[in-house]
Amino acid sequence: MTVNPISPVFLLASVAVTLAPGPDILYVVAKGISQGRATAIVAATGFVSGLSVHTAFAVTGLSALLLASAVAFTAVKLAGGAYLAYLGIRAWLSRGLISLPTAGVNHSHRRIFAQAFLMNVLNPKVAIFFLAFLPQFIHREAGHVPAQFLALGLCFALQAWVIFSVMGISSSRVGRCLSTRPNLARFLDRLVGSIFIALGAKLAFIKS
Repeated sequence: MTVNPISPVFLLASVAVTLAPGPDILYVVAKGISQGRATAIVAATGFVSGLSVHTAFAVTGLSALLLASAVAFTAVKLAGGAYLAYLGIRAWLSRGLISLPTAGVNHSHRRIFAQAFLMNVLNPKVAIFFLAFLPQFIHREAGHVPAQFLALGLCFALQAWVIFSVMGISSSRVGRCLSTRPNLARFLDRLVGSIFIALGAKLAFIKS
């Protein structure tokens, strides 16, 4: 059976998550401001490359668990939904204040790539989020669960790279906008929070 887990809802949620203020996108913008567009793209590529580790874990670990047990599948989705709802509530309660990191000393592209890659891989929040987010769009009855995880992970990484690169290329304007408009950050927080809460609530009405 052909599996196509990429839905408009998944794409919308992925874009909203990527646009939300966080250490990754702020790092890319800061590097663009301090070292130029090419450096910002290198940083973006480093962050996105780190997502491959989280995708691989989801494919090899979660897919085996979910294929083996319908109960486990339901439990993982419910736990993930609860976590997404928790993130949504936190986002709504956030003041949306943004502080760009200090430009600091210029580093080589290789070092910047490595820093961005490790920041992503070693961030437990990214790992927990990935394990909570992807299962919401897996259809166990359709089969090919590893292929679905892989497709979702690659799609998320691709859109993240595009958005990060555009933000990095436009870093000077983006930096000024983020640092002088806290209301924009608050709006993004609430947009993402609403999406997270909706995804979590979806589990109460739709069967796995």
